[in-house]
Amino acid sequence: MQKVAILGSGKSGLGAAILASKKQYNVFLSDAHKISISKIETLNNLKIEFEDNHHSLNKLDDANLVIKSPGIPDDAKIVKQLNEKQIPVISEIEFAYQHTKANIIGITGSNGKTTVAHMVYHLLKDEIEEVDLAGNMGLSFAKSVAEKNAKYYVLEISSFQLDGIKNFKPHMAIITSITPDHLDRYQNNFDLYTASKFRIAENQQTTDFLIYNADEEHLCKWLKNHPVKSTCIPISTEKELEFGTYLKDNEIIINLNKKTYIMPISALEVEGKHNTKNAMAASTVAHLLKIRKETIREKLETFHGVEHRLEQVLKINNVNYINDSKATNINATFYALDSVPSGLIWIVGGVDKGNVYEDLLPLVNEKVKAIICLGLDNQKIIKAFKSCVDDIYETQSMQECVKIAYHLAKADDTVLLSPACASFDLFENYEDRGRQFKEAVQNL
Repeated sequence: MQKVAILGSGKSGLGAAILASKKQYNVFLSDAHKISISKIETLNNLKIEFEDNHHSLNKLDDANLVIKSPGIPDDAKIVKQLNEKQIPVISEIEFAYQHTKANIIGITGSNGKTTVAHMVYHLLKDEIEEVDLAGNMGLSFAKSVAEKNAKYYVLEISSFQLDGIKNFKPHMAIITSITPDHLDRYQNNFDLYTASKFRIAENQQTTDFLIYNADEEHLCKWLKNHPVKSTCIPISTEKELEFGTYLKDNEIIINLNKKTYIMPISALEVEGKHNTKNAMAASTVAHLLKIRKETIREKLETFHGVEHRLEQVLKINNVNYINDSKATNINATFYALDSVPSGLIWIVGGVDKGNVYEDLLPLVNEKVKAIICLGLDNQKIIKAFKSCVDDIYETQSMQECVKIAYHLAKADDTVLLSPACASFDLFENYEDRGRQFKEAVQNL
């Protein structure tokens, strides 16, 4: 019996353990941190041996295969030791892919991938047989393969997950954007990060599709210099395309074999230029899968967005509170600042990932009246904006942060949580941060 070792007990690790157990592997799970009681119960029910609070090389080095959590970097000591022993180390999405024959639609990008994944799933879920949504957010791909093994998967995929693939190949891949993010994990090298994102297409063949954002110069230049085998479908809100999906006269046009009118963007339930582009990507997938254009239009009219992404929370005393906790990088926060009116109280901060805050200066100058820093180390943010915003506050709890915002806000102002940073200094993850914000607002 082959032995599979799993590093990490998060959603991907636990999902991989469930699938490996079902496939009759000898499974061992190792976590450098404490494993929760509920997860221990799951592992005990599956009769999976485990360890926590450390990694024991002598319990891992006899494995035929190691599945690594995306949160563990490739230069971690245990990963290097396993590499030295020439034991294959792969990601959970690669392991799940090896155990399904499903048609996969994979979505990656610095921003927009969660929204696009949810949009695609919304368009497909009642129109094609057996489709599931999984990946970087929500349900583990491996867990879904173990329990459902759907015919179609819509997967949100992070660069960390793509770093661990060997043969993984989506039939349709989408790259929503590539802007600087997670550079601390990629030696502060934007090209290394870009190469990681493009791994989504490295195993694609001529019968597969790569849908990409043709308005990003860096992305297009990389694709030109590193061609892929798949059929490339560009998306643009800035120019007409002889082949691709574009915006003209406020209407989405898909022009692949023939022009196909989809819908006026005024009918979209979600607002903003970035959401228009998200809808264009999702519509292109649906069109390739031969979903009726009337159905695509009707479904996009009923898509309300995703939690923690420019999510309307409440209006109190004519002040609008918006949860954009998923904005964990500069580019995502740029979209958020660009989409809200002036008179803005901006909540920002957390774990910096190599941010260049100066890129936000024009929007901050134009719109922001006060900044509330929410993090353990706020000096970089304060230094970037102290010359253009007089009122800057430091907090280290969501309750205090929201109370300050409440007292600062006047009628017609907006309180926006759009951190531009990771959440791990004060919160479990961006979902925890967003939910704490909503709860604090609702308790005002």
